[in-house]
Amino acid sequence: MDIFIIEDDKYLSDEIKLVLNKWGYKVAQVNNFENITNEVLECNPKLILMDINLPSYDGFYWCSQIRNFMKVPIIFISSRDNDMDIIMSINMGADDYITKPFSPQVLVAKIQAILRRTYSYNKDLKSDIIKFKDITLNIVEGKIYFKGENVDLTKNELKIMNILMSNQEKIVTREEIIEELWDTDEFISENTLTVNINRLRKKLSSIGIDDFIETKKGQGYIIR
Repeated sequence: MDIFIIEDDKYLSDEIKLVLNKWGYKVAQVNNFENITNEVLECNPKLILMDINLPSYDGFYWCSQIRNFMKVPIIFISSRDNDMDIIMSINMGADDYITKPFSPQVLVAKIQAILRRTYSYNKDLKSDIIKFKDITLNIVEGKIYFKGENVDLTKNELKIMNILMSNQEKIVTREEIIEELWDTDEFISENTLTVNINRLRKKLSSIGIDDFIETKKGQGYIIR
C-alpha cells in the first residue's frame, strides 16, 4: 500500500515514514507545497496523511481539491484539537482525524482500519486512476488530465481510453475495442468505431494531447 504524507514538519514527516516503512508500507512525501494535487496524481496513493497548517493553502483547501478527482482515504494529523476543526475536516471529505502528539501505534492502527474498510472488499477492482507519461485517466470522474488541463469523456470515450491505457504501447485490435464498448461486435459497423475514435482524438487535442492514439493499419490502435 502506498501512503502519501503531506506534512511541512520534515522531522515529523521522516519519523512517520520510518514507522510506516517498518510496517511494510511504501511511503512518499510531498515535495512541492504549491502543487500538491499534481503530486497526489503522480503518486496515486492508497491513503493520505495530511496536516492542516501548511504553506500557502491549508489542509482543508487541499482536501477539497483532492476530493474533486479522487476518493482516496485522507487522515488529518494536526495539533489543532478543537471541535470545529474536526467537524471542518470531516465536512471537507476527511476520513479520520488524529491530534498531535500521537502514539505511532494508534496511527498505524487507524491506517490499518481505514485501509481494511476501503480495500478489503474491492481487491479485484481495477485502479480508479491510470497514468501514462503526463496523461492521467480518472475512471471514477470520467476525465483525462494533462499538464493542468482536463476534459470530460463520454461513456464510450472513457471505455476506449481505459482499454488503450490499460494496454500501454501494445496494439489493441478494433474487435477488442468493439467488444469493450458494446459487449458484442455483431451489429456494430467499423465506421461507428472510427467515428468514436476521431471524436476522442479531437477532444484530447483540445487540451494539448496530439498524436496520442496511433492507427496501426489492418491491426488496430496503440498509444505511445
